Amino acid sequence: MLYEENMPSKQINDKIRNIAIIAHVDHGKTTLVDVMFRQSGVFRDNQAMDDRVMDSMDVERERGITIAAKNCSVRWKGVKINIVDTPGHADFGGEVERALSMVDGAVLLVDSSEGPLPQTRFVLKKALDASLPILVVVNKIDRADARPQEVLDEVYDLFIDLGADEDQLEFPVLYAIGRDGVASPVLEEPGKDLSCLFDLILERISGPRFDPEAPFQMLVSDLGYSDYLGRLVIGKIKAGVLQEKVDLLCMGENDQLAFRPNKVQAYEGMQLKDQAVVEMGDIVVLAGLSKVSIGDTICLKEFPVRLKRLDVDEPTVSMRFTINTSPFAGREGKIVQSRKIKDRLEKEALTNVAIEVEESEDKDSMVVKGRGEFQLAIIIETMRREGFELGVGRPEVIYKKDGGKLLEPMEHVYVDCDEAFMGVVTEKLSMRRGKLLNLVNNGGGRVRMEFSVPSRALIGYRDEFLTDTKGTGIMNSLFDGYGEYRGDFPTRFSGSIVSDRQGQAVPYAIFNLDPRGRMFIRPGDAVYEGMIVGEHNRDNDIDVNPCKEKKLTNMRASGKDEAIILTPVLPMTLEMALNFIRDDEMVEITPQNIRLRKIELCAQKRHTTSARKKKSEGK
Repeated sequence: MLYEENMPSKQINDKIRNIAIIAHVDHGKTTLVDVMFRQSGVFRDNQAMDDRVMDSMDVERERGITIAAKNCSVRWKGVKINIVDTPGHADFGGEVERALSMVDGAVLLVDSSEGPLPQTRFVLKKALDASLPILVVVNKIDRADARPQEVLDEVYDLFIDLGADEDQLEFPVLYAIGRDGVASPVLEEPGKDLSCLFDLILERISGPRFDPEAPFQMLVSDLGYSDYLGRLVIGKIKAGVLQEKVDLLCMGENDQLAFRPNKVQAYEGMQLKDQAVVEMGDIVVLAGLSKVSIGDTICLKEFPVRLKRLDVDEPTVSMRFTINTSPFAGREGKIVQSRKIKDRLEKEALTNVAIEVEESEDKDSMVVKGRGEFQLAIIIETMRREGFELGVGRPEVIYKKDGGKLLEPMEHVYVDCDEAFMGVVTEKLSMRRGKLLNLVNNGGGRVRMEFSVPSRALIGYRDEFLTDTKGTGIMNSLFDGYGEYRGDFPTRFSGSIVSDRQGQAVPYAIFNLDPRGRMFIRPGDAVYEGMIVGEHNRDNDIDVNPCKEKKLTNMRASGKDEAIILTPVLPMTLEMALNFIRDDEMVEITPQNIRLRKIELCAQKRHTTSARKKKSEGK
């Protein structure tokens, strides 16, 4: 059946507003939603409430970012306002696209000091492409370095740059301190609460439009899971009214499935409440359907009409997931089988439209494609917390061919750093085939630079950038489409220090290896042959014995030379590990440890393979 959109709008459901809150990472979205809960009466005045209640995942709370789009609702003056808290990072763009498919308007939150940053551009472009009306909130105006008027000018420039129409350019502006729960339309007059924001949402964002004659239709925008109800289907009702105990049809891309939902629920605050009838335009949660994908249409069995599926940007980065084949496999994780790893990744692909999972020729490994290495790192981190043990390879960009030309993904990189570090940043990015597009120096000691850089150049560069700028630089990137391949460049100028045997690392050996490079292990850490224990100062790999103990003779006291002072070891994070490895290396991930290793553990086999390669290249 051909895709059909809803019939021309005839009426507006004025009892409901659906809005998304969009912003760059750490500009205060989730904190603002907390205060909206308090002031709208979702929580009692004396009720205990955690900060950032919408950040329900452990990883979100630790990192202070929103990863998955989440739904909730508040009531204001008799109107139900459904709120979707969206991620601010470009790697989670699939979540943003899903969220925007459920709403009729958006609140754009901008930091009064930092202004619109790359991810602000990313999420705003998605909202403008969906023709959503925008309300702008300049947040954190109490900051010592706040510059709200300049930031507002930058927001206007951004709207114009993204091709906003006249109606979208006439956006209302509020000045807020989200943490204190106050907002005001006038900068000089501080507000008392967020009532002006609620009123503006009711006034400027229209209720859902619908045709009262149309039968029930709903687009599946999100999936959840309940231990009691099983798979949960979440989406906005595009037409009609949904009643409980009615026969429905799920129309997938290629098949159809009839079912009767055993639960019909809608959001009341943070909770889901059973509903006998759900009105058009509301966001509804259905239980009782096991086989469903994001983008499917749910409709009445008697009126099978398919809605247009969600369009999602294609993946740009791939990574190989495999079983853990190290000598320590199975010691720390509960789940090690390739079948269970595969099932977990396929389950992730069902609920995350931005990733794709493919089987490789090797039955023990899977290829996962996503928006960026950060998105894939979050999936890995979530899996290791669930008890999985696995190995992952180096992130690789996905190339395309067009008329015999090789194309690669490009990034628009924005750098904000001290003037003193401008030279080293420009030099490093130029070596990685980056091109300087713009340079702004306001004379305040910091500069803003824009580069066009191949995506593969940024894999492994972010940690180096922080070192080069002594931790004071800010770098953000935005996917900028595909461009012609810019040629090869060195990705790492250092080699690896590799253990040549299994055992426990001892202080004496680590102390003597310190001059060779930067060590990753501490005394007492378990090591095995082929495990990477450090970064070599030179560009070649070396095999070492980190378990070598000091030999004592009867001429030397056994207690002498015990006061060995070692260089402190920086704990290896998942992102650092993924950025560090080369093509012949991988990361071993367990619930307790992150280890680096060679794909081929045996030193003799590695040397033989290397010699053959050099011989074939004529070196």
